[in-house]
Amino acid sequence: MNTPAFIPGLLAALVLASAVGLRAADYPAPTGRDVMLQNFKFTSGESLPMLTIHCRTLGEPQRDPQGVVRNAVLIMHGTTGSGAQFIRPEFAGELFGPGQPLDAAKYFIILPDDIGHGDSGKPSDGRHAKFPRYGYLDMVEAEYRLVTQGLHVNHLRLVMGTSMGGMHTWLWGELHPEFMDTLMPLASLPVQIAGRNRVWRRLVSDAIRGDPAWRDGDYQAQPPALRTAAEMLWLVGSNPLLRQAEAPTLAGADATIDAYVANYVKTADANDVLYAVEASRDYDPSPGLEKISAPLVAINSADDLINPPELGILEHEIKRVPHGRMVMVPLSPDSRGHGSHTMAKLWKDELIALLREPER
Repeated sequence: MNTPAFIPGLLAALVLASAVGLRAADYPAPTGRDVMLQNFKFTSGESLPMLTIHCRTLGEPQRDPQGVVRNAVLIMHGTTGSGAQFIRPEFAGELFGPGQPLDAAKYFIILPDDIGHGDSGKPSDGRHAKFPRYGYLDMVEAEYRLVTQGLHVNHLRLVMGTSMGGMHTWLWGELHPEFMDTLMPLASLPVQIAGRNRVWRRLVSDAIRGDPAWRDGDYQAQPPALRTAAEMLWLVGSNPLLRQAEAPTLAGADATIDAYVANYVKTADANDVLYAVEASRDYDPSPGLEKISAPLVAINSADDLINPPELGILEHEIKRVPHGRMVMVPLSPDSRGHGSHTMAKLWKDELIALLREPER
């Protein structure tokens, strides 16, 4: 911002926004289920005789006279997250309730836990670093098999995702171009991971792999490097104005990050985090963007440290998507940097417009 006087006002608004609770809409509780994918082969050449993929669903599928499901929506989460992250007032409370854009009485909403995340198969289940080295292509394949084999859905009204899930959305558009009516990737870019985005992932990976207590993944107690991973995730996940509001003094900053890390390491696992940040190594949809035939709206935010708008990448690449356009959410008291992807009120009008696109 060019006006210094704007900054204190915005900081005050951020603090106020953080203090005001959001009320959840009256949407139904999700139903959890496990789908067992038999003989799952990874692009690394490894395989598992059985891979568990957990998901949450809301609503019921509806088929047309030809048996095609017309109301299914797939929503994919970010790195180290799970489908549970969407059952929050700022997301489900804005989208899944009566009369809202993805009203669960009208739509069949699918929220998977990706490979290595949540309640799906992951290194911490017991295999540790012997768990197959999965990548984004494996994760999308598992999502596809979950939808088609596990849930018996043969068409999607909408595919959308946040951060890593946004990147998966680009891949879905290329790998299964006729399977969906519309696409909405959030907080992502349709190019290979590079620059600062690659480097922060390397910092996490190097910290864990270089920690003697990691013991090639066969540790008995969480290695200290898990704290470094947590600190890095905190650093890149929001915008500087919000972080300044949360931690306005030296002592306040130390207390804030200490509290975040202490909470994070209670449930996180170093191998799970390591695999998750390294999974993006095979992501690069850029050679095939012209293959995306469904209408696509890419939503990024102006205060995203992971996908900074000044790079101009999205503006350049979206021109190659036949029916694609982009929206840049501006900095505001309600934006959350990279985390703006879960603040549905910032972009739900674009979702409403996208859902006006006809079925294919």
